[in-house]
Amino acid sequence: MRHLLITLLCLLSPSLSAHDGMHMDMPRGPELGASAAFDSHGRLYVVDAADGHVRLRHSDDDGRTLSAPIEVNAVAERIYAEGENRPKLAFGPHDEIYVSWSQPRTAPWTGFVRFARSTDRGEHFSEPLTVHHDRAEITHRFDALAVDGKGRIVIAWIDKRDLVAADAANKPYLGAAVYYSWSEDGGASFVPERKLVDQSCECCRIALARTPDGHVAAFFRSIYGDNIRDHAYAVLRTDGQDSTVRRATFSEWHIAGCPHHGPGLAIGADGVRHAVWYEAKSAPTIHYGQLDPGHPPQHATTIAAAGASHADVAVHGHTVWVVWNQVCADGYTLMLRRSTDNGAHFDAERAIAHSGGAVGSPQLLTKSGQAFVAWNTAQGFRLIGVAP
Repeated sequence: MRHLLITLLCLLSPSLSAHDGMHMDMPRGPELGASAAFDSHGRLYVVDAADGHVRLRHSDDDGRTLSAPIEVNAVAERIYAEGENRPKLAFGPHDEIYVSWSQPRTAPWTGFVRFARSTDRGEHFSEPLTVHHDRAEITHRFDALAVDGKGRIVIAWIDKRDLVAADAANKPYLGAAVYYSWSEDGGASFVPERKLVDQSCECCRIALARTPDGHVAAFFRSIYGDNIRDHAYAVLRTDGQDSTVRRATFSEWHIAGCPHHGPGLAIGADGVRHAVWYEAKSAPTIHYGQLDPGHPPQHATTIAAAGASHADVAVHGHTVWVVWNQVCADGYTLMLRRSTDNGAHFDAERAIAHSGGAVGSPQLLTKSGQAFVAWNTAQGFRLIGVAP
């Protein structure tokens, strides 16, 4: 039955891995899960994984050339490095470099969330630490990383400790849970983790974005009722207040399994929460909408349909960009749609790049109001500028 479900999901989602979370051997060479970001000086940094190391590279010419890699973790370890569960990258208030990743453990579907930092623009990294205080060999993975307006490092992840406890008590429990923690001291240590919500999807990435008032917000696939896989929104409070989790999409997609398609979130300076997400209730579809937690999204738009996967969104001023992978007969095409009226309307889709081999999930970046797409392909990393 499980193999039938995986087959069906693979048809819906061309990038779904049937082996996600299972026992992994040490990768040979780089996998395609990568993250990129610009620092405050406009330097591009890229993290991915190869031969048991998270590696950092940089570029001062918008990705045309990349530096030799620096190993973030000096001692090799196993690393998840696919699209939904790839190493992450963020910057502190003085361009400190923060990197997180999920480390597979011995048992299937298990992991620890790991973190390391550099205070000298990547020349040296601290010894990696495990973020969560719980050390049970269970799922702590699919980490998401952000920095709030006060410089706190916030990390959220998918966690199965409550599923394990429910199983032991012979009680029903769907999916997993979302936990998070934060650091008040620049990543030297993390506070004991806090549970955000029960019954999240097991292997869809969590999207984080900073709000205009400096908090970090999360948008993630949750489970409602009997395996309805819609999305929730919450601000991850680090000030002693409780976080409020609200349902944010209402597609009513009922599926007894994880589609391996996490959402995207970008919050404008005006507070508008631009989001993209995937569902396949009647057909595989990527949606855009402006989140109004507790209510259906506003300006809901179908962005792309069959063959589309792993969308991302970015905003600058009133310009909104959405990109995604589109499977085609000879590989993948990177597709784009743009709005110049803050998401009220989008122009027609257009192809901006093509790969004849495997690709990672695209990631939208902005620098000085210009949009770029970080796209890791079997032919190498590419940074694609988006024409106005």
